[in-house]
Amino acid sequence: MLKSLHIENIAVIERADVDFPGGLGVLTGETGAGKSVMIDALNAVLGSRTSRELVRTGAEKALVTASFENEYARRWCEENDIEADDDEIVLSRRLTSDGRSSARVNGVPVSAAQLRELGGLLLDIHGQNDGRQLLDERRHMDYLDRYGADDAVLQAYREDYARYRGLRREADRLRMDESEKMQREDALRARISELENARLRAGEEAELTARRDLLHNSEKLTEQLERAYEALYSGDENALSLCSEAAAALERASAWSPDLSEAADLLSRAGMLMEDAAERSRDRLSELDFSPEEYDSLEERLAKLRRLEKKYAADEAGLIALLEESRSALDDLEYAGDRLEKLERDISAAAEEALSSARRLTDSRLDAAEKLRSRVEGELRDLNMPSVRFRVDVKSGSSAGDLTADGLDEVRFLMSANAGEEPGPISRIASGGELSRIMLALKNVFAENDTVDSLVFDEIDTGVSGLAAQRVAEKLAALAVRRQVLCVTHLPQIAAMADHQFLVEKEERGGRTYTRIIPLDRDGRKKELARLSGGGDITPTLLAGAEELLRKDEEFRAGL
Repeated sequence: MLKSLHIENIAVIERADVDFPGGLGVLTGETGAGKSVMIDALNAVLGSRTSRELVRTGAEKALVTASFENEYARRWCEENDIEADDDEIVLSRRLTSDGRSSARVNGVPVSAAQLRELGGLLLDIHGQNDGRQLLDERRHMDYLDRYGADDAVLQAYREDYARYRGLRREADRLRMDESEKMQREDALRARISELENARLRAGEEAELTARRDLLHNSEKLTEQLERAYEALYSGDENALSLCSEAAAALERASAWSPDLSEAADLLSRAGMLMEDAAERSRDRLSELDFSPEEYDSLEERLAKLRRLEKKYAADEAGLIALLEESRSALDDLEYAGDRLEKLERDISAAAEEALSSARRLTDSRLDAAEKLRSRVEGELRDLNMPSVRFRVDVKSGSSAGDLTADGLDEVRFLMSANAGEEPGPISRIASGGELSRIMLALKNVFAENDTVDSLVFDEIDTGVSGLAAQRVAEKLAALAVRRQVLCVTHLPQIAAMADHQFLVEKEERGGRTYTRIIPLDRDGRKKELARLSGGGDITPTLLAGAEELLRKDEEFRAGL
């Protein structure tokens, strides 16, 4: 559940800290006071896309921090190597006025995608967009599958369908017309011939480059080797002879000064090293056999390799791999007829398997559809829609050509709000208030199997009043027995049903607007309910009515 929320510089809220108990909590206040800013802040900390306009005017950055307790979120943290001390999960999102943002979970930096993934385990926010999603029939299958389709059956179908589609794509690749096939074969043969004639060898380019560089500097190299050999060995007064002479002199001197013997040994070893260096210089000189023809040949070969690399956008290793791939592709084309014949048999078998899995999925959905119909109709009757008829229309194809990633089915929610009317698309039948209640009914049904234990409703009271509003309040209270529920509302019936209530109010100071979030005690709730019922003029009669409403709703909650 959501335990606390900290907000800095989000829209009209300069700073706010709110602690949320369990049960049903409501946010009330005048229109424009900043209630929806709370929802924006929650969306932000859960990873939703944000804009720089969310940062309070004049501020360089904004911050939202929320703490939760949730077993599934704790497991997510363990899987992502994030410690969850005392089972508390702390999410934070920092926004800047130039549109950048950063996020952390328990102090560990995470990506926006990770934040959204974790947020989906923590909080389900129902806003006005959800009502529009309910009108989108493309989402109705998701709702049905989420409620009751067998996950194992659904996964089995998707695996069978993926295999079937993979075979179909492979066959489509082979099933090209003859002229296209011939063009492809000719192109492959030309490429293979060009690459084979190049006699590619791994590491050749590096070897050739080193040899070319050596040839390019051959004169300088020869000159320096000759100078080194002359200085070390072949010159009239070379280093080796001088070193030997000095070593002999020191050896004779050691007869009178024994400590010079070590110096004589050092010179003897130095002489051997110089002799080795002289021999290496001489050997390298003897190996140097340069010719302009060899240099030209190297340049020509390197140019050819680089032309091929540029043509095929590949390095030396890539060209060798491309040659093997081209040979394999040519073999595929030359034997395409045989392979295609076998593929057709495999496709036929895979299609039967996918159809069989799809029919099992259809049966699962039909069973779930009937259960969902019964449950939603019951919920809607509780929400003062006694004549409503809710239907889940499942239309199914029959052949492999009807298969999609979702099976053979098309799913639509239909309803009739009044007795004697045939069920029709929700988009044509439902009013704003009915749409809100249908969404609440679905949320209540889905909550039974949902891992998310905190629900937020923004403007769930749209289009409802009177007895319908009271039924919505009762349904929210019943839902709050199993889940933490937060609700932004303008209706006294819903506000009175809450276990705890917060007043969101704004004030102007120094030409700026500031919003406060105030937990209300019982007297504060009575005054706020009186304002919701009668406007700004709070009379004793309105206060007495508010007290009666609170007392009655307390009795209702006690019986849940």
